[in-house]
Amino acid sequence: MEMNHHGTVERWGCLELSFPGKKDGNPFTDDTIRGIFTGEHETVETDGFYDGDGVYRIRFMPSYPGEYRYTVSGTFGETREGSFTVTEAGPDNHGPVRVQNALYFSYADGTPFYPVGTTCYVWELQTDELIEKTLRSLQKARFNKIRFCILPKHYDYNLGEPRSYPFEGTPMDSSVLTKDNFLQYTGKTEGNHFDFTRLNPAHFRHIENCILRLQKIGVEADLIVMHPYDRWGFSSMPREADELYWKYVLARFSAYRNVWWAAANEYDLLSAKTVEDWEFYGSLMTRLDPYHHLRSIHQCMKMYDHTRPWITHCSIQRQDLYRTAENTDEWQKEYGKPVVLDEIAYEGNIQHGWGNISGEEMTRRFWEGALRGGYPGHGETFLHPEDILWWSHGGELHGESWKRVGFLLDILLNVPGNGLKIAEKVMQDWDCVHAIPAVESSAERSGYHLYYYSFMRPSFREFRFPEDETWQVEVIDTWNMTIDNRGVRSGKFRVELTGEPYMAIRLKKVPG
Repeated sequence: MEMNHHGTVERWGCLELSFPGKKDGNPFTDDTIRGIFTGEHETVETDGFYDGDGVYRIRFMPSYPGEYRYTVSGTFGETREGSFTVTEAGPDNHGPVRVQNALYFSYADGTPFYPVGTTCYVWELQTDELIEKTLRSLQKARFNKIRFCILPKHYDYNLGEPRSYPFEGTPMDSSVLTKDNFLQYTGKTEGNHFDFTRLNPAHFRHIENCILRLQKIGVEADLIVMHPYDRWGFSSMPREADELYWKYVLARFSAYRNVWWAAANEYDLLSAKTVEDWEFYGSLMTRLDPYHHLRSIHQCMKMYDHTRPWITHCSIQRQDLYRTAENTDEWQKEYGKPVVLDEIAYEGNIQHGWGNISGEEMTRRFWEGALRGGYPGHGETFLHPEDILWWSHGGELHGESWKRVGFLLDILLNVPGNGLKIAEKVMQDWDCVHAIPAVESSAERSGYHLYYYSFMRPSFREFRFPEDETWQVEVIDTWNMTIDNRGVRSGKFRVELTGEPYMAIRLKKVPG
């Protein structure tokens, strides 16, 4: 049957086609829908999904402008064919984020991307009011990436029921849960009645609406597909249920340009899963996501082998009570991939050591990791009378470090090229973090220097350059977010500082 769609979609947008189909039996396990989309420069094959009420959907993200045709077939119903036009991308559409030059990121159109992200594990499973507060907070702070879970979460300060569940069924009676006994229910399945062969489309429909809301404000959705914090049985499903869930997630969300895949949060705490399981999930991502979105896996104590080919970048949790950002360049050398520090401890005041560092220390870790060429992530865990902590629920930000995210992002966006790296140590900068652009042009690389003094408190710094080189000198107060233009200097010169911590100096060579 010929169906002329006659629609348009922009490059890296999402074309969605829906068709009526079978309702009998179990469409999630018994029926298939698959499409082939062909343009002048690409042919993409991708799976669709059952969206309930006899409706089957399939989505496609085109990578080129021009005319396309499609054929959709499967056991769901009759074969459908049609055509559509892909227009040029709009001004705010830069495409999906890709790895650039091994250690860095850029959008598909070549625009540099510096992830300045945060963690809100189940913000999207909260009330509509709280979701709106979260979106406003993300914009205000200028975060451009957010990590969150597809599955609900059971942990400290997060004992309530989510707004929906990924499978059809009913949960245990949560009225038995208290702050004192929540651990005894962690990982338990008694009292839950979920059918792991029947997914709940409404749960995923709501999440994709949140993904699109993030897309509109320029935020990447780093989707955590699995995690250990569970009282519903989702962390210990059998392989066939895991595979059904993974395939459904990949089919529903892959066509959104702002999606990243995080195979797990703290994979090593999922006792029911083996490394072979994680490698299997990695193979599903590489095989069933035709757009090759970014892929990672996150650890608690035992680092995963990030050299595995299915992993595009390192997603790292701190490995030391103090040091994490300081190890960024070492992990770059070890794994040869971008280093995203998705958990360097959180600003807050809860009892756990990972959730009670100061705003000053969080900001310091951001600058330390960024200048070493990595991408630190934010989190906030301040006690709340209703247990609404940003790190899990979103809502409103109460700390100080988030106020300084945009300032750092502006500094990074003005670096030549698309990343920073540690400069080779010389006598005048062995005792600070000295970053230069990670660009191929030696002229650009040697014409920009950024020095960060962290918690040290120098009252001045001296520099030595050839007499024929002239440099624009700027003193940056990373905490108070000021840039003081000190004019141009050449040869040997001295830069006066305040003797306060968290200062930086930026030097830019003057042409000619």
